[in-house]
Amino acid sequence: MPFQPIEPRRLYRQIADQIRLLIQGGEFPVGARLPPERDLAIKLGVSRPSVREALIALEVEGLVEVRMGSGIYVHSSHAADSVVAESPLETIRARQLVEGELAAQAAELAQPAQVAGLREALHAMQTEAAAGQIPIQGDRLFHLRIAEISNNSVLLRVVGDLFDERHNPLSIKLGDYFENPSSWKAAISEHGLVVDAIAAGDAVRAREAMRHHLSCSHDRLTANWAPASDKVKT
Repeated sequence: MPFQPIEPRRLYRQIADQIRLLIQGGEFPVGARLPPERDLAIKLGVSRPSVREALIALEVEGLVEVRMGSGIYVHSSHAADSVVAESPLETIRARQLVEGELAAQAAELAQPAQVAGLREALHAMQTEAAAGQIPIQGDRLFHLRIAEISNNSVLLRVVGDLFDERHNPLSIKLGDYFENPSSWKAAISEHGLVVDAIAAGDAVRAREAMRHHLSCSHDRLTANWAPASDKVKT
C-alpha cells in the first residue's frame, strides 16, 4: 500500500479519542456521567481547557451531552466521523500574540481617519448587540482594521484567517454555551479600551489592552458550566 501522510494530532483530539475508546469499551455506558473536567485533566495529565475542547468535540460528534449545571453525560456509543478543527483556545492564544503587537504598531502609525474607522467598527458592534444579534460583523471589521494599519497584506490575511476560525464547529459550540449579552457587553467595553489606547498613541497600553481582551475571551470560554439564561438571539 502507498505511504500515507503523517499528521500531528491535536491535543484535544488525542484526549477525545481516549474518552471515545472508554465509552465504546463500556467503561462509561450510555446515560453515565463522565468525571468532572478537573478530574479528567488530572487523570490525563493535561490542562482543563484541553479537556473542555475534547468534550465539546465529543458532543459535536454525538457521543456525549452537556447538561449545563449538571455535568457531561454519555449520549451514545456510536459517533459520526471525528471532528478535526483548530483548537479555539489555542487560536485565541495565537491571536493574543499577533494582535497584541499589531495594536501596539497601530498606536504608533494610525492616522485620524483610521482611528475613526475603528470607532465606526466599535459602533457597528454596539448596534448589532443592541438589536439582540451576535456582533460578529463589527467585531471582525474592528480586528481587520487594526491589522490594516500595519499596511502588510500577509498580516491582514493572518488576522482574518484566525478570526474566521470562530466559525469552526468547536468554536460555534463553545459560543453557544458561553457567549451571551453580558459577555458581549464586556467584550465591547474591552474593544473600547483598545481604541482609546491607539487614539492616544500609547503602544504599551494598546498592546496590553488587546492582550487583556483576548485573555478575557479565553477565560469566558473556559468558565464553569452554568445555565445559559440569557442567550443572544440571532
